[in-house]
Amino acid sequence: MLNKEILNAVLENIDSLKARDVQTINVSKTSSITDYMVICSGNSKKHVQSIADHALTEAKHSDNPPIGIEGFTEGEWVLVDLGGVVLHVMQDATRDFYQLEKLWQASSSNDE
Repeated sequence: MLNKEILNAVLENIDSLKARDVQTINVSKTSSITDYMVICSGNSKKHVQSIADHALTEAKHSDNPPIGIEGFTEGEWVLVDLGGVVLHVMQDATRDFYQLEKLWQASSSNDE
């Protein structure tokens, strides 16, 4: 599966579970580990876990098993590594604190 196809599948899967404030950042020029970062929010620990779990399940069904997952048990910030796409599902307070969008967008704009 091509990275753009993985990205589209992830976006569709998280949308189906009502992920909020979805941001997609192309980091292919600044990162050697992935091409796209997808950052989204969930309303609660259970919602964050459900979004991440759905993305994982659908990736496995598409013969694109995840490389790794972190933070699932805590449910504050779940990272799903799908190779060419890394999905970050976060609760609002955690997302506000780390501000990944600013970090990666600033890094990406420096390369252009």
